[in-house]
Amino acid sequence: MATIVFYSVNKTAHSAARRCLTSPLKGLASAGESVSRLASTHSRSVPLLPGTRWFSRGTGVRFMSHGTAGRSGNTRRGALALSGAAAVTAAAAVAGFLANTDHFQRAEMATRVPRAAKETGEEADILQRCRGFMSPPVTDISVLQGNKDEMRTKMEMLIMETQADFCKALEKVDGGTFRVDRWKRKEGGGGISCVMQDGKVFEKAGVNVSVVFGNLTEEAAKQMRSRGKVLKGKDGKLPFVAMGVSSVIHPKNPHIPTVHFNYRYFEIEEEDGTKQWWFGGGTDLTPVYIDKEDAFHFHKTLKEACDKHHPQHYPDFKKWCDRYFYVRHRGETRGIGGIFFDDLDSPNQEEVFSFVKSCARTVVPCYLPIVYKHLNDSFSDEEKDWQQVRRGRYVEFNLVYDRGVKFGLATPGSRIESILMSLPLTARWEYMHEPAKGTREAEMLDALRNPKDWV
Repeated sequence: MATIVFYSVNKTAHSAARRCLTSPLKGLASAGESVSRLASTHSRSVPLLPGTRWFSRGTGVRFMSHGTAGRSGNTRRGALALSGAAAVTAAAAVAGFLANTDHFQRAEMATRVPRAAKETGEEADILQRCRGFMSPPVTDISVLQGNKDEMRTKMEMLIMETQADFCKALEKVDGGTFRVDRWKRKEGGGGISCVMQDGKVFEKAGVNVSVVFGNLTEEAAKQMRSRGKVLKGKDGKLPFVAMGVSSVIHPKNPHIPTVHFNYRYFEIEEEDGTKQWWFGGGTDLTPVYIDKEDAFHFHKTLKEACDKHHPQHYPDFKKWCDRYFYVRHRGETRGIGGIFFDDLDSPNQEEVFSFVKSCARTVVPCYLPIVYKHLNDSFSDEEKDWQQVRRGRYVEFNLVYDRGVKFGLATPGSRIESILMSLPLTARWEYMHEPAKGTREAEMLDALRNPKDWV
């Protein structure tokens, strides 16, 4: 892939450019993006409250170069749409500075959500924050406003914001638009499923939010007890609330990895009125080919988020991730891991929520720089076939082992389309498939059979 090299002029220009690139008014925009795509804008409008209208605005884009959609046997990497000199001129005009840095640093600046903007958002009125979501929240806004200090409200606002941030970042790079489906569960609650299918970059991208409540079924209660939960219901009933955001992204290009994340909150009321609560979640990467730079960036971003809260979080939750996303009947992990945790209920609710919030806010900066890096990589038919085989392994894990899928299928009123959103649009299962020794496919398989420390 053609590389644009930037040189530093002075510290003042560098600082001014960083402010420009990270401005909350600019949103997500990268130098590479500005010279390789034409932008178009779309908006959606749905009813919110009497006398108001809901506006969720995102930026659609159209590629000048379609390297991700086609194949080329001549080169491994595609070229940027503009020539080197023209690209430098255009990028300098947009960025306002020249900085000697690599593609990950440039993309990180483009995908980072400014801290000041987030902190301001947390203090803003709930209605104001809701205007930036993909859809009105599952819970009525007036109820959220009346219970803004409760953990249920804080978590619902976080998962709605996570969904919106990620969807808008994906729409920018793909140029497509998410289909937004609101659904209700007759037993209590509902959800918002955002799915983009057969786009320019992503074959299938799903980002779902669910907020459900009611009584645990005996089957679901058994799953809880198998994890060491001592649950005491009244008259056989266990009132619960479960909410979370989950996403799986399946790109078309085999050099762009699949990514998954899920962050959730569970609350159960026992016979005497006391409540058990816990958080769970994580983010993990499933590449088709090993790229050590990608692996380092992904794990480093997660580690930095974890280290803000406890130095043992990353090493502990990285090992937990490798153990959890393990396809036992294949003897291999699903991907190169990330972090995973469950049943987290100490030291206290606010501290655990703060940790979960830090993790949820890594989903854009840990993944989008990798997408931009490989956006125009060319690929062969053989590489596409290997991607299809690896997707088959992904399906096997999700249907056989994934705890969230099993819980969803055991919960009455669950929306099956949303539960199975994680499955790829296409996959294949070849009989007795084994890559040849010394190939990049064999290197990938070795990493899955022998998990590594990437940071």
